Amino acid sequence: MLTRFARRLFQHYEEYHSYGPARLKAIGVLGAITYVLFYFLRFTRPHASLTADLAERALAVLLFALLGLRDRWPVKLKPYYIRVSYFVLLYSLPCFTVLVALERGGGVPNISNAFIILCFLVLLTDWRNTIVMVLAGTAIAALVYVLITPHPHVPMDLVAQLPAFALILIGGQLFKSNTDKIDAERKLRATQALAGSIAHEMRHPLAQLKHSLESMEEVLPPPGTGREPARLSPQQVQALYRHLARGEQAVQRGLQVISMTLDEVSARPIDASTFRYLSAAEVVQQAVEEYSYDPEEARDCVSVQVKEDFTFRGDETAYLFVLFNLIKNALYYVAAYPRTRVTIMVGEQQVKVRDTGPGIAPEALAGLFEPFRSVAKSGGTGLGLAYCQRVMRAFGGAIACDSVPGEFTEFTMRFPVVSEQEREQHRLAAVAQARTVLAGKRLLIVEDDPVQRIATRQKLGPLAVTTELVEAEDGAVALQLLAARKYDIVLLDLHMPGLDGYAVAEKIRRGEGPNRHVYIVAYTSEPAHLARAKALKCGMDGFVSKPCSQLPLLGALQHVVQQPGVTGGSAAGRLAGRRILIADDSAFNRKAIAAYLRNAAAIVIEVEHGRAVLEQLQAQDGIDAVIVDLHMPGMDGLETARAIRAAHESWSAVPVIAMTARSDEPAVTAATEAGMNGFLVKPVDALLLYDTLRRLIGGGASLPAASDTGERPAVPPAQDDGLLNLQRLESYRRLGMLEELLDDYVPEMASLVETLRCAVEGGDVQGSIDALHSLLGMSGEAGAQALYQEVRKLYVPLLEQGEWPAGSNWLPQLQALGVRTEEALRVYCAMQSSRSGAG
Repeated sequence: MLTRFARRLFQHYEEYHSYGPARLKAIGVLGAITYVLFYFLRFTRPHASLTADLAERALAVLLFALLGLRDRWPVKLKPYYIRVSYFVLLYSLPCFTVLVALERGGGVPNISNAFIILCFLVLLTDWRNTIVMVLAGTAIAALVYVLITPHPHVPMDLVAQLPAFALILIGGQLFKSNTDKIDAERKLRATQALAGSIAHEMRHPLAQLKHSLESMEEVLPPPGTGREPARLSPQQVQALYRHLARGEQAVQRGLQVISMTLDEVSARPIDASTFRYLSAAEVVQQAVEEYSYDPEEARDCVSVQVKEDFTFRGDETAYLFVLFNLIKNALYYVAAYPRTRVTIMVGEQQVKVRDTGPGIAPEALAGLFEPFRSVAKSGGTGLGLAYCQRVMRAFGGAIACDSVPGEFTEFTMRFPVVSEQEREQHRLAAVAQARTVLAGKRLLIVEDDPVQRIATRQKLGPLAVTTELVEAEDGAVALQLLAARKYDIVLLDLHMPGLDGYAVAEKIRRGEGPNRHVYIVAYTSEPAHLARAKALKCGMDGFVSKPCSQLPLLGALQHVVQQPGVTGGSAAGRLAGRRILIADDSAFNRKAIAAYLRNAAAIVIEVEHGRAVLEQLQAQDGIDAVIVDLHMPGMDGLETARAIRAAHESWSAVPVIAMTARSDEPAVTAATEAGMNGFLVKPVDALLLYDTLRRLIGGGASLPAASDTGERPAVPPAQDDGLLNLQRLESYRRLGMLEELLDDYVPEMASLVETLRCAVEGGDVQGSIDALHSLLGMSGEAGAQALYQEVRKLYVPLLEQGEWPAGSNWLPQLQALGVRTEEALRVYCAMQSSRSGAG
């Protein structure tokens, strides 16, 4: 009962200070200055004691200063600011004032101080907390006074002022009611603005989802009648997967908007424990590919220039949010300014997003990164750039904007330098961890391109001591090898002649041999948003994109071993037979979660409320985990978790996972304090659900993917023009692959460009797609980044729409770029060879 009363008091106090002016910060500054000033005024009075109440006053000044320096609080501590302020006010106002008055025996000055402090307390708290603070502060002060004073006595002049104190308390609350109404109106306006802004932001992904569903409806044939069911052609199936991928992108985009908005509104700190080493160029390329363009033609307005890739330490998802937001802002004016072009530049430890739109007025630049600030745009939340700034600060970097009206707008993100020693230590540690996890495993590499097989084997070279590596040049050979002996992991190329990767995966999963439940990792240069859904549908457990440097590839292999994916034997191997209890008053939510778990061969028990959870735990043994919604009628999720922990039964230690649509700091804190072990945000992602359960029931941590790192070689300016990915080439030099690069990669890329030319001249769309697909993977692996980016711009629209690029100059430009790339690669390899000879 007492705990609930205290919780409600804190809730009223937090609501009082959630909106309106920054009263706590102001009283912090004012209190610290005033208490120091009043101390030095003693020097003007004769016979004044300079040490009386010095310790108590110093503590009050320190606490006030803590409130005044709110803007300098660490990000992780800011959510606790209001809670801390409660105890600061309790001590520094009523407790300190009453204690000093008692020690001095009352008197006019102390009575005046008490009046002043009571007035401030009325302004700073709601009426409930004003009364509680006055009573509690007075009681604490009286107790301390009695304990430290040999002969305590009560100053009667203070007691005589109690009616006046009560009058201030009552009158102050009455006069303050008007201010409270103003704050309530301000709160309502802010809530309405936020709700309207989120609704506006959600219209785009919902419209895109609606368009995807309508497109799927157009592709579907009429339902079959009688004994002739409707059949789909291969082209229709591929079209359905494309529309499905776009729909999933739209949903993901909507969830990102919600997550970003809630994170920024609640000022939730970004968890640095999730940071890993990332390639700036790879994350930028991923953002450009996965962004939901509306209309699709807007994709042609965005280009990437990589002058020099670099490594930074951060959270990939958070940084993708940043890039999505900057791309969205840059494309906002494309309809009004059709000549707008967006260029994302990577180099010199910076990423720049520059657009040639209308620009931003100089007077608007100063407050551009403030929350709820939107410049010349209707309907946005105004939180996007504030979130970008918070993410960059969490990474230890910064973001700035430069703009000239009528010419351009450029956002520059600067990242702290990761030292060569730190990168190398990380690389060695990651390789060692992968070698340990994958020790004793047998791995099958299925790849039709011999050059790609060599490159993949080289990247997996550190595993060769403890892991058996076997190669297969096509799907048929892979199936023969899998029928003959047991394998642990299959690294499977998706695009192969004859049996492609999808067909191979389906045959493996339908087979009865020893490898039916082998881990399968898709390895492809197809766009991730298009290939991922098909790969998972065919029973694959992981996905890694080409080109891929060493550490992300090792991380993907380790991930499926330690935390397998959704389908195949991997899910059944970890959750099969596990008894999971789900509590949610929404039958729809229970149905979705139960479907995920039953797909992993788990045994699911569904209930509607918290009381039923306790009944099920009491009635049957062997429940492995409880997933409970936080907001249910009757006994909610928090009360359920507390009841489980307090039962002192054999099942009281069962893992309890919270499930809620809220993910702010108070919700997470409340769940943790109630004894919950995990936290899932609705709508629940299947992979996150599996990973959370495996972590709590039994499982390990995955290797964080990272970009390949290494010392950047000295390169003449002519070479450092964005044609080559020097960081990737340096990794090849360390692996001793430069000779193979010249002998195999360069001729093969030239051959693929010629194959593309023949296909184009012959009007062969599929042949062109095949040639571009191979050239995409080859150029990326070879470090030919300019060629890779150009090929991807051609490949993705051709694959999705089956249409040739507009105009007739694209093929000659691609051929010329191929020639320049070959020359640059040969010059680079010759320079490295001469350096090695000189050494």
